[in-house]
Amino acid sequence: MTDAPSYDVIVIGSGPGGYVCAIRCAQLGLKTACVEKRDTLGGTCLNVGCIPSKALLQASEKFHEAEHALAAFGVKVGKPELDLPTMMKHKDAVVESNTKGVEFLFKKNKIDWLKGEGKVAAPGVVEVAGKTYNAKNIVIATGSDVASLPGITIDEKRIVSSTGAIALESVPKHLVVIGGGVIGLELGAVWGRLGAKVTVVEYLDRILPTMDADLSKEAKKIFGKQGMEFKLESKVTSVKDNGKGVTLSVEPAKGGAAETIEADIVLVAVGRKAYTDGLGLDSVGVERDERGRIKTDAHFQSNVKGIFAIGDVIAGPMLAHKAEDEGVILAEMIAGQTGHIDYNLVPSVVYTWPEVASVGQTEDQVKAANAQYKVGKFPFSANGRARAMNATEGFVKIIADAKSDRVLGVHIIGPEAGTLIAEAVIAMEFGASSEDIARTCHAHPTLEEAVKEAALAVDGRPLHM
Repeated sequence: MTDAPSYDVIVIGSGPGGYVCAIRCAQLGLKTACVEKRDTLGGTCLNVGCIPSKALLQASEKFHEAEHALAAFGVKVGKPELDLPTMMKHKDAVVESNTKGVEFLFKKNKIDWLKGEGKVAAPGVVEVAGKTYNAKNIVIATGSDVASLPGITIDEKRIVSSTGAIALESVPKHLVVIGGGVIGLELGAVWGRLGAKVTVVEYLDRILPTMDADLSKEAKKIFGKQGMEFKLESKVTSVKDNGKGVTLSVEPAKGGAAETIEADIVLVAVGRKAYTDGLGLDSVGVERDERGRIKTDAHFQSNVKGIFAIGDVIAGPMLAHKAEDEGVILAEMIAGQTGHIDYNLVPSVVYTWPEVASVGQTEDQVKAANAQYKVGKFPFSANGRARAMNATEGFVKIIADAKSDRVLGVHIIGPEAGTLIAEAVIAMEFGASSEDIARTCHAHPTLEEAVKEAALAVDGRPLHM
């Protein structure tokens, strides 16, 4: 193997975790290569996940706004006409721009793109498309794949995953979404805005089950007003293509009589699973857990020296920004520096309208820890900028320790929640109290003032309600 090309670092996978890790390694002077089997860089996120779905969310919101909201501002446009092919071209152009951008960054940072499927042939050896490469450090950043349910075959035609749901050729009359989590609600929102009837089937007793219960309750109320229908505490027992559409059998989660639902399209959105098969991990002795994720230590190293893993293939939330942070930290560790990530402070955002965002502990988690706490809530209906935007649904909720006043969690549903949560993340990174936020001068009139008011409400002294 001595005559094979050698690198300081070879990253397998070019998603947000992988390509960011490769860039940071190159910035630190490490000879770096990145393996990617797709024709374009960027992984699931840039090609068929985060980026294209957000392009469709933005476009569909514009369509919905033109049809239902602009008249209230004195802007009369008549009944808008949907041009779905052009909307899809917008999505594709956004994807191309982003993937080409990563390719440019690779060239700028002198990172070699090893094209093809990669696997670990031996410790320190990576095989790509029949060629062998040596690496002092190997980073597994292959991300995740769509998870399904027993007995359901995803064909990406009538029974689709998120990949098929961003590429439908027409608006379905009835879209059934299996799973009331982030992906299901976002893509359900896209097609609901464009005219589809959307039914969400969720096994648990609420949507967005990992978020604060107040957010889940408010989201269900708001999305219900938008036309989404929900079947909670329900399980799908069969999904069959009947030649003209899809027939689903749905039963109560705790057992009971089944009902039949007819749909044009079924979106299976029950989560994702680590993409770790076919990488040669077992042959070199890399340990994985019961969910197929690579076991790592605090330095992202597997049980095999020199083989590391980041992102969706290890424990923790399956979020692109979490993977990016891990990629940067790992690169710096390989270069002899130090790094740290606080997994309690990784924000989560649902890009519906209104958006839903959360960081830190939920109220249920605080209760389970038997901690003494205080809560401050402030509605967007009392915020001047939200009123000016006709976007008054939702609230900001801040949970703080009763004794120290340190912020434990921030939960927002409302306009631009995904942007507003950044203030909370920064505050919590520096151990801020709710009083720190309350005493920080916020520009007026802005949505951010709702965060300040919620902080004031922790102490029982909001100014505008």
